[in-house]
Amino acid sequence: MENERVFVIGHRNPDTDSVCSAMAYARLLQRQGRENVQAARAGHLNRQTEFVLEELSLPLPLLLGDVYPRVGDVIGTHVITIDRDEPLSRAMELFHLHSIRQLPVVDGARRPLGLLVLKRITERFLVPRREAEIRRVRTSPDTLASCLRARKVCCFESGSIEELDLYVGAMSARTFADKMQCQDPRRMILVTGDRPDIQRQAVEAGVRVLVITGDLPVDEAILAMARERQVSVLSTSFDTATSAWLTRLATPVGELVGEECLLVGRDERVDEARLKLMHGRDPGAVVVDVDGLVCGILTKSNLLQPSPLKLILVDHNELAQAVPGADRVEILEVIDHHRLGNFHTDQPIRFVNQPLGSTCTVVATLYRQAGIDPEPVYAALMLAGLMSDTVMLKSPTTTPTDREYAEWLSALSGYDWNDFGRRMFQAGSSLAGFASCEELVLSDFKEFAAGEQRFGIGQVEVVSFQEFYDLKQEIEEALARLRGEKGLEMIGLLVTDIVNGTSLLLALGSRELPYIIGYPHLGDNLYELKNVLSRKKQLVPHLLKVLQG
Repeated sequence: MENERVFVIGHRNPDTDSVCSAMAYARLLQRQGRENVQAARAGHLNRQTEFVLEELSLPLPLLLGDVYPRVGDVIGTHVITIDRDEPLSRAMELFHLHSIRQLPVVDGARRPLGLLVLKRITERFLVPRREAEIRRVRTSPDTLASCLRARKVCCFESGSIEELDLYVGAMSARTFADKMQCQDPRRMILVTGDRPDIQRQAVEAGVRVLVITGDLPVDEAILAMARERQVSVLSTSFDTATSAWLTRLATPVGELVGEECLLVGRDERVDEARLKLMHGRDPGAVVVDVDGLVCGILTKSNLLQPSPLKLILVDHNELAQAVPGADRVEILEVIDHHRLGNFHTDQPIRFVNQPLGSTCTVVATLYRQAGIDPEPVYAALMLAGLMSDTVMLKSPTTTPTDREYAEWLSALSGYDWNDFGRRMFQAGSSLAGFASCEELVLSDFKEFAAGEQRFGIGQVEVVSFQEFYDLKQEIEEALARLRGEKGLEMIGLLVTDIVNGTSLLLALGSRELPYIIGYPHLGDNLYELKNVLSRKKQLVPHLLKVLQG
């Protein structure tokens, strides 16, 4: 796809490993020639990650609030429009020239006034219900001249739009005179050739517009009378039959559209626009930009177009943790180190899942497999993610491979892994720096499913439990609010002391929770988790067993 964009992105509420692995893997793909690949994030950064990016002078990856396909993703890049003052004949030319069936009508600033639909136009002009409808033309001398490519011999009130009746002067002068007796000449457009008698009678009667076909000359006396009686005279090179046909297409298109045109925004979600389109009267909708100017047409066939936005998921493989809308776009790859969730795709994809301590370790192995050494700054980036997720290689998730790659990345980057890790955790460990306790809980929060039950666990690292105890009541109140908002069976915050290698769990759930959770209960919804550092490998597997009964 020409405008395809690929985002490498981690989970919601991104932690350091999630962000660093996305950036490092995007860089690997770029070095392999994938220029359309870009790193992104599915939420705001925590302070530890901010410290890492500031330390390495790297820009923040793009923030994606969601990846739901937008109208602008599925429409064409070039839209054909028509000015409201153009005749219908010009619209028919555009329909044919560009093989389109819908045409937005705009004003001089490209603001939408309505939508011309080819099917509706042809039904109106080819299948009239009465003879009077065949004759009726809503136009002005100016628009008629444009439609017929005519020379204005003389014109009066040429810009005024009026309802006029079309007649062809192809009969005898006597028959024409009889016809004129029962017509209002000021509402008449007469199309005729070199018929001086017919021309004179028409001018004497004061017809609104006299069209002379074939570029034939007109007697000066007739023209003088026309000026005196304010009869507009046009001269066209078309023959009489063609002129009569085109005159029926001389209505300015602005007169043919109403205000009921369906508008959708360029940034509107496709699924929302689909509902509007299915319930609208038109087969399409006019697409407008943020300034309200026309930028495209959305048709039902557009709704079938795949989104040009593609994803590569890192550090997760469950859609519940993915950026909103991930289920609506194509997922090309998954690079992860977690348990498998309920993930499925329509097509085979690259799926790399290794039982390592961090996704950054997995990405580092991919660099080696490709025979590419990461630049020092990206080696440091992966080292940061590895240190964060393995808690400086102290977590039980740490493997010999993690230790090997920590040394490798340390050598490439010039950063001592122990010193770098210590400074990272110091930068991100203070709980008092969060704007609210909700922000604290959600800074690294993940949701899980145990059968029909959903639960969520946040995690923060501290260098002392005292700062947690100072905020315990406020954190507990925040957990209660979030549990209700998210409809969770259980919610908790895992507070990990990275110095002593142990954790506390503040958890709210059913009344039975203290009896079934299997950890020492310290009272007031607080549990002691000795030697527990990993939410993924230690806490979550245990809770899954407990909640599934």
